[in-house]
Amino acid sequence: MQLDPDQLENRLHDEFSATEPEVRVVVRQAIDLAEAGQYEADVGAAVTTAVVVAELGDAPSGTVPDRWNWWIGSLELAFGGYERFSIRRYRT
Repeated sequence: MQLDPDQLENRLHDEFSATEPEVRVVVRQAIDLAEAGQYEADVGAAVTTAVVVAELGDAPSGTVPDRWNWWIGSLELAFGGYERFSIRRYRT
């Protein structure tokens, strides 16, 4: 796996001032996305910390889970099959 969960966790805290529950759920979904291989097959690039942080940074605003869902929604529109990686609920 090319995605380092600890590195992603640290970057999400640093870049977005995210809370622990927000970070935890996004890291878990990012790991699932990376392991599925779908993003790499569709886009031709691996899911890495740099990719996740850049994509979430492109989102208009919101919490880290909101930003994640914005990115996943754009992937769903472009390629289909990404809805399963969206965040519906998490403990605050």
